[in-house]
Amino acid sequence: MENLATSFHIALFLVISFAFFASPSHANSCNGPCQTLDDCDGQLICINGRCTDDPQVGTHICGNSPPSPSGAGCQPSGTMDCKGQSYPKYDCSPPVTSSTQATLTNNDFSKGGDGGGPSECDEKYHENSEPIVALSTGWYAGGSKCGDMISITSTKTGKSVMAKVVDECDSRNGCDDEHDYQPPCKNDIVDGSDAVWHALGLDIDVGEEDVVWSMA
Repeated sequence: MENLATSFHIALFLVISFAFFASPSHANSCNGPCQTLDDCDGQLICINGRCTDDPQVGTHICGNSPPSPSGAGCQPSGTMDCKGQSYPKYDCSPPVTSSTQATLTNNDFSKGGDGGGPSECDEKYHENSEPIVALSTGWYAGGSKCGDMISITSTKTGKSVMAKVVDECDSRNGCDDEHDYQPPCKNDIVDGSDAVWHALGLDIDVGEEDVVWSMA
């Protein structure tokens, strides 16, 4: 009986020791193990059991962070029915890097154009001969990029252009008069004026083109 009790105590000690040493003692550091957001320090978040950069914030604290699964960094916040179809809504965009992949679309920033109301940054309409853009909600970041110049490069032609951020391509709202009854933008949109498309040597009628952009 004594041997059985001794064996039990030894087994219990081993289980407790294993749990202690296996616990995330460095969960607040880059790539440290985690189970909840509270396990990670600062702006780090828990993805796939590891503390890593928050894709929605766009930080680069962890240089060797494991890549998150496709789309995991920016999930839809809901859906919206528009023109008989359901569209995802986003509060975020993919993380901004030195070469951020995006989808270039075309927008008419003039009064009466398909941009709806005036540009959010200055409450004015703009000529389409100006190299200007609207960014998806996550990248627009509440207007913090208003007036900033960004560099846009076409992956098709290799040409680049500098353009000024003047508006938001709303990823959360749409299908109303303010948005010219268009559905919410995707979360990776650089909505460029005619001048941007022409400078990149792209055909506006195509509608969408792959580009990369960065802060100037």
